Amino acid sequence: MTRRPLVAGNWKMNGLRAALAEIGAMGASYDAALEARAELVICPPATLLALAAEIAGPASIGLGGQDCHPASRGAHTGDLSAAMLKDAGASYVIVGHSERRVDHGETDALIQTKARAAIQAGLIPIVCVGETRAERDAGRATEIVGAQIMASLPSDAPQSVVLAYEPVWAIGAGLTPTTADIAQMHAFARETVEARLGGGKSAAVRILYGGSVKPGNAAELLGVANVDGALVGGASLRAADFLAIAEAYR
Repeated sequence: MTRRPLVAGNWKMNGLRAALAEIGAMGASYDAALEARAELVICPPATLLALAAEIAGPASIGLGGQDCHPASRGAHTGDLSAAMLKDAGASYVIVGHSERRVDHGETDALIQTKARAAIQAGLIPIVCVGETRAERDAGRATEIVGAQIMASLPSDAPQSVVLAYEPVWAIGAGLTPTTADIAQMHAFARETVEARLGGGKSAAVRILYGGSVKPGNAAELLGVANVDGALVGGASLRAADFLAIAEAYR
């Protein structure tokens, strides 16, 4: 089955209104030929989402949120529901990013409820999993990632769900696993997704790689078997860098 690659940019807690010009610049270079080969999505801070939709929509660039609350509404000061993100222009939402797991103590069970809420609201969740350096050094990388997939991914998730493998120790550190390690982990992740979803759904699920993806290593990383795109951090803040990563698919 052919899986259309997805290159998603996570702006994290970065970006004021002036940063929206970067989305406009991305759209200017995202021509029909590249669009046919890869889907582009930007996940800006929630304060910019509605404004970004006015720019990204005409440029055929998708938008996503960086997190959502499990509930559809209620007394949850400071939180945003999946329905609110969709109303603001999002079609995706990141759930379970390692920074949320660490900074906010998010558990696999909570992440699964967020993913389910996203699906019910009509969003596509990008479910993040990944091991720490200590866990990898202890030989537990597949054990940790497998457990996260089984507990974070709703068992009835549609095949449109996206999984993102991000070795925690590589995020923002300028470090990357070897291509052999990435191939092994992505093959394992697809097997585990199949065990979780069943029915051959894993053949259509896109599995992204994240962790210090840059223009200089994009072609090598995105060419690895079972890697269906990238979840990009810092390099997605600059149109030139983000497009250079996507150009690996041209």
